[in-house]
Amino acid sequence: MGKGRLVAEHAAGGHRRYDLAKLRPEMFGAEDEAKRRTIAYARVSSHDRKDDLERQRQLLEFYCARQGWTFEVIADLGLGRNYHKKGWKRLLDAIIGGQVGRLVLTQKDRLLRFGAERIFAICEAKKVEVVILDQGEETRFEEDLEQDLLEILPVFRARLSGSRSRKNQKPLDGGKEAMEHSC
Repeated sequence: MGKGRLVAEHAAGGHRRYDLAKLRPEMFGAEDEAKRRTIAYARVSSHDRKDDLERQRQLLEFYCARQGWTFEVIADLGLGRNYHKKGWKRLLDAIIGGQVGRLVLTQKDRLLRFGAERIFAICEAKKVEVVILDQGEETRFEEDLEQDLLEILPVFRARLSGSRSRKNQKPLDGGKEAMEHSC
């Protein structure tokens, strides 16, 4: 096709033939879709939860195999607020690169603790189907807030304990104790 003109191939019988894939390439994206893969992502926050990581991996493998999907499992060990995990980076690069057609998670917060909605928006823009196996019960706002606080408390503890000050350590110990007793 050149500058607004149709280019036809001439058949033996004198008929003109046009390549529809060149005229309407958006209609022929199925081949590209078939090349996109399913990725199942599992994550736990610490080494002492490796049993849970293995449980997640098995659940994801079982579910994807049952659906008949060809898939890859990416497993990460690290906090949900850590954006520098190797598996997480590999997953995000593949999504942005258009190589992923489906993302499978055991739970929404396995992807990220904070900001998962942005990643889901990227998935939507890149036409990545997101499958979350355990939608769970709707939690109360207070329960979500409590869980978020329990996860972020070690960050503040680490920053304050860096100064090795007993006066900074005491309020953190009291805050953690209060959170644990409220459960």
